[in-house]
Amino acid sequence: MFDDKVILITGGTGSFGKMFTRVLLEKFRPRKIIIFSRDELKQFEMQQTVNDDAMRYFLGDVRDKERVMQACNGVDYIIHAAALKQVPAAEYNPTECIRTNIYGAENVIRAAISNNVKKVIALSTDKAACPVNLYGATKLASDKLFVAANNMTGGTTEFSVVRYGNVVGSRGSVVPFFKKVVEEKQAFLPITDAEMTRFWITLQQGVDFVIKNFNRMKGGEIFVPKIPTVRLMDLAEAIAPGMPTKIVGIRPGEKLHETMCPLDDSHLTMEFHDHYVITPTIKLFRYVNYEINNLGERGEYVPRGFSYNSGNNPDVLDIDAIHKLHAEADV
Repeated sequence: MFDDKVILITGGTGSFGKMFTRVLLEKFRPRKIIIFSRDELKQFEMQQTVNDDAMRYFLGDVRDKERVMQACNGVDYIIHAAALKQVPAAEYNPTECIRTNIYGAENVIRAAISNNVKKVIALSTDKAACPVNLYGATKLASDKLFVAANNMTGGTTEFSVVRYGNVVGSRGSVVPFFKKVVEEKQAFLPITDAEMTRFWITLQQGVDFVIKNFNRMKGGEIFVPKIPTVRLMDLAEAIAPGMPTKIVGIRPGEKLHETMCPLDDSHLTMEFHDHYVITPTIKLFRYVNYEINNLGERGEYVPRGFSYNSGNNPDVLDIDAIHKLHAEADV
């Protein structure tokens, strides 16, 4: 579906944007890929390795409405990946997080509608479900904006959301941190809580899921993949076998377990063979049958009281499976 199309990736110099770009160039023939981001150094570095004729590098910030509007001119599809994502940084700098994650989302929506963009997928996070930190709260607000945007378009532009968990080895995540501790030969691995769990997904899996949902989407869905859980203590043992650990306490804004499908949304949640869909809480201007998607896949509503979180997830990685997944992700 991306052949001869123009694709805009906000936050395109991040881990997801670079992987998504690579997959687009390998599997499709896009007419143009626009990398929209505010960091000229990261754009310069990306240009050294990704310099296909289809590539366009567009400096700008999603906070800048006029610049976003200009970037969306002639665009067919948007992947909105730009966000401030560090939980502690958001706790200490709340206004900055709000300006990027909420006002920036609104700018992308308005620019997409004004430029008659066909489809938009916004990347979300498990922290947006039942949020306890500001980052999660801003992403929940962003999710709500993108779902509600389907009522502003008259059907011209479709908006959906993809929500998933921790990306293996992503910048600022626990895997490179643990490896740094090991390399520095420190006395112990700091563990926030011995019971902590997280959803675990590779960057390639995340990109593949987003691409598939561009084909599945009808507009208004929050797509949630079925992915495994990793226990923090098992992760520590996999990265540093036998190394002593020390419990240091949960950081500001952290949860013990992460949720992707909240209990209070169970009446809106549908289960498909490899993913869940949270349908809109509001009535859209047009009727949408979410029980069968545009790929012909059929789902059914989950039982009332259902919750999908990393603590109750039956798919838990053991240490061997952690090693295998990390090898696939090359971390």
